[in-house]
Amino acid sequence: MATEHVVALTTTPTEEEGQQLAHKLVEARLAACVQVTSKIRAVYRWKGEIYDEPEWQLWIKTAADKIDDLVAWLPKNHSGEVPELIVLPITGGWSTYLDWITAETRA
Repeated sequence: MATEHVVALTTTPTEEEGQQLAHKLVEARLAACVQVTSKIRAVYRWKGEIYDEPEWQLWIKTAADKIDDLVAWLPKNHSGEVPELIVLPITGGWSTYLDWITAETRA
């Protein structure tokens, strides 16, 4: 099923970076809204070592046709070597809110 709206997820190592990315994403109209969560913990393997570190998760609400631009933009603006970027379809919701997402991701 095709979807017109998505939530993209990424994380940052600091709250400050999360806030900066959120502002830049909205300013660039790559997102209508970005929620920066409170501190979470991530346990992962990277280059043969296991890490257990704090992270801040960003919930990026955007139009599906902005994903390619987001995929190109994020690595250039994120401090991570391989930043997380996972895209989840929005399969339903209040049409007024979804229309707002579309409107805010347009020039």
